[in-house]
Amino acid sequence: MNLFTKKKSDIPARRQVDYDVRPQAKPVASDIFRRNRTLTGTTSNNMSSTGVRSNLESSRAHAHNLTNHRRKVLGVLVIVLVSSVLLWTLISNFTADVVVSVPSAVISRSIDKSRYEKVIQEYLDINPMGRFHFMLDQSALSTFVSDKMPEVSDVIQKNMLSIGQTDFYITMRMPVAGWKINNKQYYVDSKGISFEQNYFTAPTVQIIDNSGAASTTGEAVVSNRFLSFVGRVVADAKTSGYIVTQAVLPPNTTRELDIKFKGSNSYVKLSLDRPAGEQIEDMDRAVKYLASRGLSPGYIDVRVSGKAYYK
Repeated sequence: MNLFTKKKSDIPARRQVDYDVRPQAKPVASDIFRRNRTLTGTTSNNMSSTGVRSNLESSRAHAHNLTNHRRKVLGVLVIVLVSSVLLWTLISNFTADVVVSVPSAVISRSIDKSRYEKVIQEYLDINPMGRFHFMLDQSALSTFVSDKMPEVSDVIQKNMLSIGQTDFYITMRMPVAGWKINNKQYYVDSKGISFEQNYFTAPTVQIIDNSGAASTTGEAVVSNRFLSFVGRVVADAKTSGYIVTQAVLPPNTTRELDIKFKGSNSYVKLSLDRPAGEQIEDMDRAVKYLASRGLSPGYIDVRVSGKAYYK
């Protein structure tokens, strides 16, 4: 029996394998790039799958990313600055409230400025883009205000008093002649524009109405065309060295005007159908001719072009 039984000493010992049952240590950053290992996670700075933070960018890529980031920040800053400047420009040039000033030292009456502020606001309501200073048509504004208030000669947009508040200078018409008819006083300036509100001293030239026109035709007599003619006669005569002191509408006509100037007892007959400037030139030549001859007639008639009659 012993022949078929091996001794324990004859049985070769089994190969021993050492197993390390100790817990494995977490890989460090340098272990990620070992040969024959799969690179897990992302190529970003945060290796979320492995729980390991690693900077995968080269210095060149890092500088490039910083440059892009800087450009984005500068772009946003430029947009903010441009938007701020544009917004401030719009706010600082916007008219929300109107303030009227009358820069004249010879005004003899107080002016109700609220009347003119209301008219300017009305224009801005009709033309809302005109509330921006750089888009306001000052010529159209002056025309609009003059149509509503004929005593206004010009309107000029001036400086901004405060945010949303703009100052407007208003120039009033200065009368050169006045005419009272049917208990209503009218005035005319040197441009021939008629108006009713006068803030200056009363003009020295007062029109005397001897036409005998009925009251029903009174408004036709005091037409803008007539007052325009009177204003131009007074202004052109002053330019030629004559100061008109009186203007008379003779009886039974509304097409003739007789004027009398300072230093002369003669009347000069003018026609509303001829330009005022031409008749003043004819008057000047006739007066100088008669003065050189020592003549002092009762009247000088220059209603016909190129001719002068006297008596």
